[in-house]
Amino acid sequence: MKTTTFALACAAAVLTLAGCASKPDSYYTLASPPAATDAAPRVPNVASPMYIELAPVAVPERLARPQMVVRRPTGGVQVDVLEQHRWASSFENELRDALGSGIAGRLGALDVTQGGRQTSQPVWRVAVQVRQFDLVDGGRVDAGFSWTLRRSDEARTLVCRLDAGEATGGGMDALALGAQRVTAAAAAAMARSVSAAQANPGATACAI
Repeated sequence: MKTTTFALACAAAVLTLAGCASKPDSYYTLASPPAATDAAPRVPNVASPMYIELAPVAVPERLARPQMVVRRPTGGVQVDVLEQHRWASSFENELRDALGSGIAGRLGALDVTQGGRQTSQPVWRVAVQVRQFDLVDGGRVDAGFSWTLRRSDEARTLVCRLDAGEATGGGMDALALGAQRVTAAAAAAMARSVSAAQANPGATACAI
């Protein structure tokens, strides 16, 4: 009886130690700090502000979750959904926040996605679709973006496209940083497309 009790106590102690030693969840963001962007954030022009509005970002269903989804370096059809490595919010919301702040910061624009402008004021509307956003364990990040661009007081709609890739080191921290840099590159391209469309009102093709 004493032997059984001792064995149970030892097993309980081992489980307790294992629980204490388990690694805590890690949370990541796609938003780049201002100092890490490719250009210093511009201050909005108070006298003649530019407004942007970013629609909800469309992403493949497998990515519409807070957990990071990672492809194996050997390829194949399987992916890993990592419960202990997560975005700070669902992936599509994290991406929308990062792109919105990145575009607005580069243009010196005001992001009115949640409202905050008079209906008489024109706004550049950006609708983004993510065609691909693959995190490859220990290797790289590959992403493909498509977006439409339209000013609210114009009839034309411009269709744009960008493929971006970023080599990374090993580990999830490196993958998350690679994803952040790819997202920043997409925000920069979207901002350039707005600037080009504004500079050339007659343009019918996207320029980035």
